[in-house]
Amino acid sequence: MRIVGESGPVVLLLPGGAAGIDGFFPGLAEGLVADPGCRVVLHDRPGVGASEVEGSLEDAADALHDLLAAEGLGPVVAIGQSLGGAVALLLAAAHPSDVAGLVLLDATPVDDPALGALVETRAEQTARLARVPLVARALGALLRASGRRSARRHGVSPAARTELLHLGDTDMARLARAATGIAAVAATFDVARLPRVPAAVVTADRRASDPIRASHQRIADALGVPLRSWPGAEHAVHLTHEREVLEASRAVVRRVAEVQAS
Repeated sequence: MRIVGESGPVVLLLPGGAAGIDGFFPGLAEGLVADPGCRVVLHDRPGVGASEVEGSLEDAADALHDLLAAEGLGPVVAIGQSLGGAVALLLAAAHPSDVAGLVLLDATPVDDPALGALVETRAEQTARLARVPLVARALGALLRASGRRSARRHGVSPAARTELLHLGDTDMARLARAATGIAAVAATFDVARLPRVPAAVVTADRRASDPIRASHQRIADALGVPLRSWPGAEHAVHLTHEREVLEASRAVVRRVAEVQAS
């Protein structure tokens, strides 16, 4: 773990999948430290990234709670994408005093057991296929090609383009382990337990009838904020819409700073 920034609200960045924090949110930490000013926690929770500690989705909230308590860092503005967004929600529900604000970037649904089971099943199926070297190479090539198309379509920064291409190197087995438990978590998750804190809930550019969008709408309603979606936003919205994500995060951090100062 390391912290950048000298003062202001504490921000905890939570990458998606089983990815590590290094490079995952290009420019976000630096942008928040510069304006409005904060301390950003860069940490790979157990079971993901460079962490050498085993961990699962089901114990992620408790692991983060213990870390924040040991370091005297809470409450934090939790910013999470995909599975990182799910972890942010689990932390807020299980340990509401740890969370001063939330920024959820196309979070993996935690309030729909059927969607959770689908996420787990697809991750496990992909991991099994990726055990075949030829299939793994083909899958990596497809993901890199998709990343190149996204980079061209959105005119992303060089750092974001690098991350989009890096999706082709995803460790599918580790991703499947990271997603394990999402259905069980969703079976007991209660949106009513979420604290009313400054928040931004962002969904990818999906149909109004999409069940993932519906999940995000329920979360936004529980937090008392509008659901946001920018034209063309993809699941990796932190890469396809860097500026918008930074501004949404800045707005939440500013509101948290106002609350903490009052």
